[in-house]
Amino acid sequence: MPAEIVSRSRATPMEIDGAESTDVTKIDMFLISDDDNQYEQDILRNTFDPLKAWLAYIEYKTNYGTVQEQAFIYERACKELPRSYKLWKMYLDFRVKHVSGLNPAKYEAQYDKVNDCFERALVLLNKMPRIWTDYLEFLMKQCKITKTRRTFDRALRALPLAQHNRIWTLYKPFANTASGPTAVKIWKRYMQVHPEDAEDFIELLVELGHYTEAAKKYIDILDDPRFKSKKGLGHFQLWSELCDLLVNHAREIKGIPVEKIIRSGIQKFSDQKGKLWSSLATYWITRGDFERARDAYEEGITTVMTVRDFTHIFDAYAEFEESVIGTLMEEAADRAAEGATDEDADYDLDIRMMRFEQLMDRRPFLVNDVLLRQNPNNVIEWEKRVGLWGENKQEVVQTYTDAIAAVNPKKAVGQFNQLWANYAKFYEKGGDLRNARIIMEKAVKVPFKTVQELAELWVEWAEMELRNNNFNRAVEIMAKATQAPKRSTVDYFDETLTPQARVHKSWKLWSFYVDLVESVGTLDETKAIYDRIFELRIATPQTVVNYANLLEEHKYFEESFKVYERGLDLFRYPIAFELWNLYLTKACARRIDIERLRDLFEQALEDCPPKFAKPLYLMYGNLEEERGLARHAMRIYERATRAVSDEDRKEMFDFYITKSASNFGLTSTRPIYERAIEALPDKEAKEMCLKFAEMERRLGEIDRARAIYGHASQFADPRIDPGFWKKWETFEVQHGNEDTFKEMLRIKRSVQAQYNTDVSFIASQAVARSQQQKDGVSSAVDETKDAMEALEREANAPVGFVAAKDTAPIKGTIGDEAPKQTVANTEEIDLDAMEE
Repeated sequence: MPAEIVSRSRATPMEIDGAESTDVTKIDMFLISDDDNQYEQDILRNTFDPLKAWLAYIEYKTNYGTVQEQAFIYERACKELPRSYKLWKMYLDFRVKHVSGLNPAKYEAQYDKVNDCFERALVLLNKMPRIWTDYLEFLMKQCKITKTRRTFDRALRALPLAQHNRIWTLYKPFANTASGPTAVKIWKRYMQVHPEDAEDFIELLVELGHYTEAAKKYIDILDDPRFKSKKGLGHFQLWSELCDLLVNHAREIKGIPVEKIIRSGIQKFSDQKGKLWSSLATYWITRGDFERARDAYEEGITTVMTVRDFTHIFDAYAEFEESVIGTLMEEAADRAAEGATDEDADYDLDIRMMRFEQLMDRRPFLVNDVLLRQNPNNVIEWEKRVGLWGENKQEVVQTYTDAIAAVNPKKAVGQFNQLWANYAKFYEKGGDLRNARIIMEKAVKVPFKTVQELAELWVEWAEMELRNNNFNRAVEIMAKATQAPKRSTVDYFDETLTPQARVHKSWKLWSFYVDLVESVGTLDETKAIYDRIFELRIATPQTVVNYANLLEEHKYFEESFKVYERGLDLFRYPIAFELWNLYLTKACARRIDIERLRDLFEQALEDCPPKFAKPLYLMYGNLEEERGLARHAMRIYERATRAVSDEDRKEMFDFYITKSASNFGLTSTRPIYERAIEALPDKEAKEMCLKFAEMERRLGEIDRARAIYGHASQFADPRIDPGFWKKWETFEVQHGNEDTFKEMLRIKRSVQAQYNTDVSFIASQAVARSQQQKDGVSSAVDETKDAMEALEREANAPVGFVAAKDTAPIKGTIGDEAPKQTVANTEEIDLDAMEE
């Protein structure tokens, strides 16, 4: 660029305005140079595409012309092509750029020139949203509220609806900045197009202090089921915001039925009643109407259904009363300091103090009311309410009356029968036995949930008569309670029948009845009741035992035995076991005929399960030993070894062997041992073999004992049962010779080899390892290595050879001669001991 052009490239807005307003014919000699002739000629020649020529001309001037020359070319181009959006956009951006750094207030005239440019552009380009947005952004910098607002309105009217969002993007911030009525009007227009932004409008209204309009807008969106909060708020959250607005600005909001709105919320949001009732009361407090606030609190605490809501309201109520009392006390203190008196104010303070104390005293009753409103069938809460009244007899009676009327017996929570019983006891304690009986008569007609409740109530009635020494009347009551047809076919567990129809089969009722008659009546009367219990087939094992003991106490032994037999007809094992045990014990003690006893024992053992057979067989065998024949007793014990359970079989064999040895000598036990070894499992059979071998040894039958050891060896793994082999070894050392000892070792090796290939060997190894861990053995690897080496030596040794000694080297350095350590051989034969 030439130096003279560069020096003229910086022009003031005044020069640009001059270029705009000066006639082209007058200033062309100054603004059109010889270098511009080429572009001027192109414009004249290019009549079909003049835009291209003008753009080239503008580009040239942008690079080499002054600002005034650029403005001059832009003006000419826009006048020649007034509908060219591109030219106008470039021109407007050029003009805005040159005034953007100026103060709009100081250079208002220059800004107005640019505004006129925008207006001229919009004459034909009013459908171009970008021109409008640039113009509006330019106006917003000039702080001309009215002109800007009107221009926004013109843009909205000129542009199609699809383009309005681009305008509203600027219009909303402008409205928020403008504030006041202007902002409200603009937002109202915006709400007609975009109702989903109602929350932003409400925030603006609250900021501007238009609380009534904000509340109305809340009501509109709450009434609109299609409204969805852009902030993700639910219906109740919007409701809460509305209530907070209504309560916090109660004095400013006019023309809105606040109480009606909050009450509708109480009905709609049942889980937030506590908060809404407190909000309603706070609204009246803000309005200064304390009496209506107190009415709201009272209505709230007497209608809510949950303790949480009640606590919320009650705490707010108490705080309100405390604040009012505190204010009145401060005023009274101020008057006292000034020496003035006000009787009405003091009287009001006293009343409020009494009201507050009464409120705090009512709290337990109010909480109880809440729980009873939740479930009027809660018997426990009714009992608590009775306790709250204390000695107030009139209220206690009224509470009992209300409870009986409110509780549904089939849905009662707690013991409804106990509520009736306590009601009767209340009159009984007061000495009014007549009313107590009337209550009991009504109570036994109530259709309770279970038969047990009705039975307990009959028992309570009888006990009440007993407490007042009316024994005959108590018996009559129980007779009435247990009254039933001769042959009752009623099922005690049939829920389709009323408790009154089934109560005669209540064992608890009959048990109390029989105890009562046994205490105050005769033996015949008691027997009749027991017989009636058996007829109704409701007797329990305890009933059988009690009846039999009663007859035994009165020396009716045979009848007591018949009672046991009747009980055994009703019950089977395992219950029958206890009855047989008592029956047979008492029969043996009475020393009745031996044949009869044998029949009884046979009956007892006929269907006896194995786990209950042992005591009966022992008792049977003892009977035969005492009063019969010993061989009969042995047969019984032999039967017992077959009949008892697996857990008791070994013990039974031991007992059988002991008895046989004591009665018929040791030799008689041999067949018993043999059968025991066959019948018992391996572990117990091994123990039995040891006992059998010991007996044969005592009898001097060494070969028989050795044979038994050999038979038992198949049950003893040398790895996990060294005790058996130690006993056999001791036996051979004492009674054998070298051949027998070698035979024992051979058997041991063969048994060990058998277990090595058997699955049980794996289990034995696991048991051995676990035992070593329990004993704290830390060198398991070394011991296993030594054991494997010993096995290899035994496998490689010739048959019949027993090593006298075995040495094991002590670990030392390689190449050194390790010292020797002598290790005792457990299988070494002590020949000296054998010779002795």
